[in-house]
Amino acid sequence: MKKEFRSGCPISSALDVVGDKWSLLIIRDMLVKHKKTFKEISDSDERIAPSILSARLKLLESYKLIFKTKIPENKKENIYLLTEKGIRLTPIIVEFSLWGDSNMREFNKIKDIEGLNLDKSYVIQSVEDSYNSMLLNF
Repeated sequence: MKKEFRSGCPISSALDVVGDKWSLLIIRDMLVKHKKTFKEISDSDERIAPSILSARLKLLESYKLIFKTKIPENKKENIYLLTEKGIRLTPIIVEFSLWGDSNMREFNKIKDIEGLNLDKSYVIQSVEDSYNSMLLNF
């Protein structure tokens, strides 16, 4: 389910994969909130439609940002986990959070995120370490 790329520009290529309204939110939920199942991801505050979520998960999987597997205790339910490539989006997620926090408050009731005002490299490392620790259980 790969998309056609608009050009060879690295920014354009990245936006072709994660520049839609939903992909970074899905990755955020997986990375920061450790959501792993279709149901967990669909229960986000933004209320993504199941058909859109299914399409985005397939797209992200086709570009190897996530992979689908099953946990041994429940062979029926799929879980989705970030690949190393997906985890490397952490700085972008943090940067978007910082930008939204400082620039969107006049337009929306932005939730405070604990620890976001710490050193950026520390926040990035903490998010990545937390996700990688969760992965050790799989």
